[in-house]
Amino acid sequence: MRDIAAAAIEQAVRDLCIEANRHLPGDIRRAVQEAAGRESMPLARDIMRDLEENLDAADELCLPVCQDTGMAVVFARLGQEAHITGGLLRDAVNRGVARGYTEGLLRCSVVKDPLRRVNTGDNTPAVLHVELVEGDRLELTVAPKGFGSENMSRIFMLTPAADRERVLGCIVQAAREAGSNPCPPMVLGVGIGGDFELCAALAKQALCRPLDRPNPDPYYAEMERDALASVNALGIGPQGFGGATTCLGVAIETYPTHIAGLPVAVNVGCHVTRHASVIL
Repeated sequence: MRDIAAAAIEQAVRDLCIEANRHLPGDIRRAVQEAAGRESMPLARDIMRDLEENLDAADELCLPVCQDTGMAVVFARLGQEAHITGGLLRDAVNRGVARGYTEGLLRCSVVKDPLRRVNTGDNTPAVLHVELVEGDRLELTVAPKGFGSENMSRIFMLTPAADRERVLGCIVQAAREAGSNPCPPMVLGVGIGGDFELCAALAKQALCRPLDRPNPDPYYAEMERDALASVNALGIGPQGFGGATTCLGVAIETYPTHIAGLPVAVNVGCHVTRHASVIL
């Protein structure tokens, strides 16, 4: 059994909140740069270059890459041989989020009650997903999620008669209906299988997978490529002004499901789909 102090978790989450909001992952930066080089439409090319400059400025000035610094989504993969000391995991995570957003001067966007809209003032509570795994380590991933893109996400409860093309159609439908709202080029995380809530969690988790790492199953890797091509064929383009780059990448995660259903979730991310990780 290995001890992990709650104070260390708090500090790690605090740092990850700031890091994720200021510095985009390398795979997404490269995708933005490559897309700028591919654009043939002058306006689309100029917009992509503006997005590049924004990312550079955020790096150089240590400022958020977007004014919507998101609701903090935290994935915790906790080794079952680890023992958290000095407090509860959830409390440590929320203290870290509170410090990260206040000390990092990040916009606080969380309201305490969904109908009585009073801001909590420190962006807590976080959305926390905990998975028990082998080992004695704790892997933390903070994925701030802005709601311009989150609001465009969709769940489709299909029948088992639905085939591959129907699922692809759901992905394209979600992107088409999203249009310019999620600040394209977007990133699409797709969950297939499980049940109503698990497919949504899979889709969220998929957004944290590097764009240059396809699904290990060749069947779904090909489906990711086909979905990306179909979404880009919509021509929505950067910021909705038309062009070849509507989407930077599609990531699919799957789970076994019930014989009577086929849940599909599409979690829409914007061109600043942010996340940062650390292992304690």
